[in-house]
Amino acid sequence: MDDTEPQAASPTTELPRGNRLHVAPWGDDTWPGTLDRPLATPGGALRVVRSRTPAPDGGDVVVSFRAGTYRLDEPWVLGAHPGDSGADGHRVIYQAYGYGTDHAEEAVLSGGRPVTGWIPDPGGVWRAEIGPLEPRQLYVDGRRAERASLRPGIPGNVTTTETGYVTDSVLPQSWHDPASIEFVHTGVNPWSEARCPVAEITGDAASTTITMAQPAFRHARDLYAARFHGELAAANGERGSLGVPASAENSASFLTEPGTFALDRSTPGHHVLHYLPRPGEDPEHTEFVVPVLDELLVGAGTEDRPLHDVVLRGLTFRHAGWTAPGGPGGFAHYHGNTYHDGGPLERVTVADGMAELAVPGRPALVPSAVRFTSATRITLHGNRFTGLGAGAIGFSGPGGDNTVTGNLVEDVSGAAVSLDRTAGVRVEDNLIHHTGREYHGTPAVWIADCHHVTVARNEIHHVPYSGIVVIGGDRTARVRIEDNLVHHTMTVLADGGGIYLAGPQGTCYADGTLVRGNVVRDTLTPYNFGLYTDYGAAWVTVLGNVVHRADAPIVLRVTPPLENVAFVGNFWDDHPAGDDDPPAGVLHAANTVLPAGDFDQALAAHPAGAAILSAAGRRGG
Repeated sequence: MDDTEPQAASPTTELPRGNRLHVAPWGDDTWPGTLDRPLATPGGALRVVRSRTPAPDGGDVVVSFRAGTYRLDEPWVLGAHPGDSGADGHRVIYQAYGYGTDHAEEAVLSGGRPVTGWIPDPGGVWRAEIGPLEPRQLYVDGRRAERASLRPGIPGNVTTTETGYVTDSVLPQSWHDPASIEFVHTGVNPWSEARCPVAEITGDAASTTITMAQPAFRHARDLYAARFHGELAAANGERGSLGVPASAENSASFLTEPGTFALDRSTPGHHVLHYLPRPGEDPEHTEFVVPVLDELLVGAGTEDRPLHDVVLRGLTFRHAGWTAPGGPGGFAHYHGNTYHDGGPLERVTVADGMAELAVPGRPALVPSAVRFTSATRITLHGNRFTGLGAGAIGFSGPGGDNTVTGNLVEDVSGAAVSLDRTAGVRVEDNLIHHTGREYHGTPAVWIADCHHVTVARNEIHHVPYSGIVVIGGDRTARVRIEDNLVHHTMTVLADGGGIYLAGPQGTCYADGTLVRGNVVRDTLTPYNFGLYTDYGAAWVTVLGNVVHRADAPIVLRVTPPLENVAFVGNFWDDHPAGDDDPPAGVLHAANTVLPAGDFDQALAAHPAGAAILSAAGRRGG
């Protein structure tokens, strides 16, 4: 998309009418914000909104963005300033020009920068210097390019040491720019994937020593120091320690697949991108973009003065990154949308003493490109979130009456929606797919210790871990997971589900978590459950759902045991293990097992099953 947009065909010379402002890439922040003399940036629009007095006829403040790409130099921040929020029952609305009509324009808020000056090497690889930038993503003509990788991560016979690895292969000594290489440990726990940077590679004619960056390697070794006993020891094999990496990423030496890239950081301040082009690409007519901002929009009120009554609609948020995992701390994934950043660890015993795991006392949260804290009556509607290097949308802290509806979230490295220790959020009618592109353990939707949250009528698909995760806690109450269509989850990792719940979910069935009317299909990798109530889940009602093509539809026996969990009126294609004798604390009643071979036909022929199927998923989508 061009960064410029021609002026309107029929410009007006009026000053801004009422509370209407306009922004365009060809505008100027010294202009008044009329249609023919628009502002140029979101920051310029915010400055005018803050300075305006209410129009005589009142009404919402509406800021319309004309078509084009708005490249942000810093995150767009809405805070506790009175002018950032709505007033007197009215809202501040930021929208694409023409929103709600057939002529809506595409306005892109981008945290990226174009990369030019590519120089082809004789071997076919292109190079471009990008100064001190350290991007983990590269977008080529709008497509996410994969980082160059090598499998297995370390060749030869490998021994793990306190500081890294030793191998009898000398090949790693030839790898270009070893300090930019990152080892990826997939399934170190079945639900986890860690990333640890290399510090140095040395060796001789007989062996190679790989020294890992600290504290990343220490954090990972401490976190994944599990102990298994008895049957679990046999089932987990080498799991229970960091082990040998599954793959290595980000060296020009790994550039063998067209369309992949690597970042060379060997010369401080003069980092170089290497890209192996696909057939038909040429450096003069191919658009390259790297993210330079970790956040695009931050809405941060305070408990005394929350941000409120703000609407974002019809906008596209694109090209944010997250550089922290490439630093010395790496990325030691814990569970879901959390990771271990070096805080205290606790050891817990599970599975009747057959396993001991390390648990972070206060795990860190994978960030979101658009995040809100201490916010109420925030509406995100009809937006697109794409090409993001961490999560897309996040809410945390005090809040209420927030809605995330009708959005498209695709091609993001982390979660689509993250709700952490917050309240009063509705996530409805969104299309969410191809999330967790880089951090495979992140679910599409993450809900941790929240109350009065509804996730309804969304379609979620192609996720490397679970589709929807609800983690209980002291605040958890009245969470509703209803009428979602969730399919093609667990595409990479294991021990999860289409919908996953763990921990206490309330104090009684009335204020517990309700999982109702969802259709869960194609939960892919081994050892998963379509609807997974795990680790002491309590006060959960699983009512009238459909599960098809999972490793198992549900689980009845976990450690700590389920308490006050009811499975009633569901349809699935296999008998859950132990359903003829459910444990104490579990109600299993009136569930229907349909033949797996012609499940769809049998479900369609059953009035209740057909009604569940027809109601699941987005409305009008």
